[in-house]
Parts: sequence; structure tokens; C-alpha cells
Amino acid sequence: MCGIAGLIAGRGIWGGDAEIRAMTGALSHRGPDRHGYWAEEQAFFGHRRLSVIDLSVAGDQPMVSHDGRFVLSYNGEIYNHLELRQELERETAMAWRGGSDTETLVEALVRWGTEKTLALVNGMFAFALWDRDQRELTLARDPFGEKPLYYAAKDDSFAFASEFVGLEKLPAVNTAPDPSSIATYLARWYLPAPHSIAKDVAKLPEGCFLTWKAGEPPVVRSYWSISEAVDRGRARQVQDPVEATAELEALLIDAVKVRMMADVPLGALLSGGVDSSLIVALMQRSSAVPVRTFSIGFQEEVFNEAKYAGAVARCLGTEHTELYLSAADALALVPRLGAIYDEPFADSSQIPT
Repeated sequence: MCGIAGLIAGRGIWGGDAEIRAMTGALSHRGPDRHGYWAEEQAFFGHRRLSVIDLSVAGDQPMVSHDGRFVLSYNGEIYNHLELRQELERETAMAWRGGSDTETLVEALVRWGTEKTLALVNGMFAFALWDRDQRELTLARDPFGEKPLYYAAKDDSFAFASEFVGLEKLPAVNTAPDPSSIATYLARWYLPAPHSIAKDVAKLPEGCFLTWKAGEPPVVRSYWSISEAVDRGRARQVQDPVEATAELEALLIDAVKVRMMADVPLGALLSGGVDSSLIVALMQRSSAVPVRTFSIGFQEEVFNEAKYAGAVARCLGTEHTELYLSAADALALVPRLGAIYDEPFADSSQIPT
């Protein structure tokens, strides 16, 4: 998890260096390892880094492309970045500065453009790309919206941030609660994109990218659709249960394995249920050392899943840690939920999460 923020200040009425630093600072919890800034004329980018791949300064952001034309601030992980690197090396004489997926992503965007790159990447992400020549901004979000991205636009000014709190640092952006958003929240218990709690702030929908130039309204386009994915699946249904089981297992093994690419220790939250137990089993299968697992337990027997998680951990041979919480611990968390979730969110799972 990292934090990204940016500001195209237009005639300067939305701020500048002090504001981008305040926006980025508000996201420090998303990236405690490093921080960076880039500025040119009225364009300001910020980044808070949680280092996962290539822990060196070669992976620091905001990152300028090799040709100097583009600037990227990015949050997430591209699971197939090594394969994309190989393809880029076949097409260009690329001399990589480091091993980060950030560098892979920015050079892919330079070489192939936004739409082709988004069709090729396998990952979870939210990114902002600034074209210094065309003075055009591109935002993009992964197909399932795993990584958040908020933005506000007016005339020749534009701002974005990983969390709503980043935009609250801009006095020129009205972040007061919008009555229609409150009504939507009360009906749905959350605020679906593109809505946010404030009228002047939007969320980029999942599976979409946005382009913007000063003086023009933002243009949002979809690059991935779950209904189209379902239609493709229906077109090639597997009828044989044995074949279907084998294909599902192969897909799950690959999905887990690519997510274990990291230069830092990895772990898993284990509940003892089918989903988390299967994921941890496949993690352990791909790991040469015991996988770290973590479980939350409760003193109330009816709510306690830790005993099941412990049984799975012993069976798989993981390095297991349990944390038992009380009702008082849960109540003590409640006043912090607004800051943690940034926007109103009424699902009861927010407390154990």
C-alpha cells in the first residue's frame, strides 16, 4: 500500500508546493518507508512509499520515464511486471535503472500507451501519469477497485489523492458533506463510485481510466467490464468436473504465486474458513520456509474462529500468531473508524478488519 497525490494548480488558485506536501503528509500511514515530490510549473506530484519490490532508491516515486516526458505516481503491485519487462526488452534497447514494477509500468505506458498497457497488466493499482509535453493527466484504477483514487476538477485546476483526507488539505476544494451522498449512503451503507461524501469530490470507478487537460472536463472511459468477462466465461464453459477442478486449481496456484513476489516478508490473515485456508495452503506450497499467518480471536466462544485457524496453521506448518480481542477493544476502536475508512462505511466487518 502506498499513497499518491497530485495537484495541477492552473493559475495557482488551488495552491502549490505547501499544499502538495500537506496532501502527501495526510497519506503518511499508507507509505511509512519513504516519500518524494516532483514539481514543474503548476504541476505537483507527491508519493508516500511502502517498499515491497526493489527497496532501493531506484524504486522511489514520483518516477520520471527514461525519455523524460512522463511522470508517474503509483500505488499497487503489477504481478506480471517481469514478463512485461521481457516484452519491453524485445521491443526496445532498455537499460533499467532498478528492479521495481513502478519502472516497468511507466515504461510500458510510454511504449504502448494507456489502453494497451491496461489490457496487459495483471495487478492491483491506482496511478497518475502526467504528460509534460501535452500537459495531459491520466488516472487509472484496477478492474476491481482494490486501490482507491479520489479527484476534484474545476476549470484549469485538478487534484487527486489516494484518500479523501488528501483533498481535504486543499481549502479551494469544497469537502463538506453532500445531502444526496448522505442519502445514498443511508440506502446502501457505503458510497459507490463515482460518488463520494462531498459533491465536489469524485471517486474514479473501478476498471476505468480518466484523461484531463486544463480548461476541459475530465473524460472517464471503461477498459474492463465484469459482464464482458462473464460472457467470455460462458462462451467456453468446462463441462467435465475433473477438467474444471484441474483448471481451477491451476488458476488458484498461479494467482497466489504471483502475489508472493516481494522483497519483504509476507503473511496472511487466517480465519480457518475455506477461502483463507486454501490461500494459505497454496502459499505454503510455493514457499521454501514456513508462511507467517495471523488470526484474531475473541473470548466469546460464539464469535471465536481462532481455534479453527490454529488447527489449519498446525496442519500446514505455518508460523502462526494469534491476537485475542475483547469487547472493550472493539469499542475503543469505534471512534477511530471514521479516520480509518475516510468515508462513511457501515459494514460491521470494518471492526474486525
